[in-house]
Amino acid sequence: MNVNWRLAWRNLWRHRRRTWLTVAAMVFCNTLLIFMISLQLGTYDMMINNSLAMVTGHVQVQQKDYLENQRMRDSVPAVEALAASVASELGLDTVAARGQAFALASSEDRSFGVLLAGVQPDREPGVSSLPGLVSEGRYLAADDRDAIVIGAVLAKNLKVGLGDELTFLGSGRDGSFAAGLATVVGIVHTGMDEIDRGIAHVPLAWFQETFSMGDHGHTVVVRMPDLALVEGAMQRVAALLPEGQNLVALDWDALQPGLRQAIRSDLASGWVMYAVFIVLVAFSVLNTQLMSVLERTREFGVMLALGMGPGRLAKLVTIETFLLSLLGLLLGLLFGGLVVLWLSHAGFSYPGMEEMAAEFNMDSRFYPEVSFVALMWGPSTVFLFTMLAAIYPSLRLYKLEPVQAMRAV
Repeated sequence: MNVNWRLAWRNLWRHRRRTWLTVAAMVFCNTLLIFMISLQLGTYDMMINNSLAMVTGHVQVQQKDYLENQRMRDSVPAVEALAASVASELGLDTVAARGQAFALASSEDRSFGVLLAGVQPDREPGVSSLPGLVSEGRYLAADDRDAIVIGAVLAKNLKVGLGDELTFLGSGRDGSFAAGLATVVGIVHTGMDEIDRGIAHVPLAWFQETFSMGDHGHTVVVRMPDLALVEGAMQRVAALLPEGQNLVALDWDALQPGLRQAIRSDLASGWVMYAVFIVLVAFSVLNTQLMSVLERTREFGVMLALGMGPGRLAKLVTIETFLLSLLGLLLGLLFGGLVVLWLSHAGFSYPGMEEMAAEFNMDSRFYPEVSFVALMWGPSTVFLFTMLAAIYPSLRLYKLEPVQAMRAV
């Protein structure tokens, strides 16, 4: 080992308590950064999956212009057959066909506008969490004909309950007048008034007949088991679409662009908090190295008088900082990595989270993400800033005069 490295290593342990306190600060900061960044990245996957589980799904097939302007005539031909083909291609049973139409729902007392969704009763629970949120009655069954499940707020507004009939008026796909009668068999309570106010699910066959859809629908919804599989699934679904029908496959980012923006905003606020941690640790290292240089002023004066240049002394201090930072980096990676690796398998939940998640039919456990970025970004940035903190103590050595330094107290 080079003599400078051996001297630097020995100098570090001349004040063991101070060295260990500085290393402990870096280890704590690195461990905390690894945990928080991993948790933040892992939470985004959970947030995206929970948001998409309610209605959207991870991938949808629809007409090219349907996302911007939901017109009845922008439909998907043979929608159930296409959904079956997509399910076969992806090897998933979480694929379902839907049709949607705005209609006027009327009870004996009141009328309200609703978004009527025709769904496949046996397929819908695989792509949506709404069937699991039925608070009264039941969800649609495969042999239902004119049954309907509505939101709790809509039921209250229409003053209807289980067994009551609702009349629907709207426009068919061919522009004809559409009218139908359905019996309420279930009421959904999601806890979100905006959804509970307008949701209404009916069997797809009844929807197609009432709104003159033929075998058409409006979307094929795919729910993937993992977000990382979405991009590959998109390419396979797009290759499966028949030519000349103007159909497109859209991923969750295109379907809900606001979700990505919310994540970016949360990331930006998180980086500010992490920057504060890093700066505090950098100042801790700066304080340690500056104290070390001041304490050894007389020693440095003797070394200068013996012919050692200030550049070599500055190099010595820089190596000491490097070894100190490297020790904090390695121990921080070890502790932080072990904590995140264990939690990524076991998961954890906040107090009260399980009850709240159960109410929304969502997963309550958080799983930190184990990735190169989550493990390395925080510790490597701390390492870089602590090395920058060594610049000022090193530059002070260039101003030392041998005689004055040897007289320093």
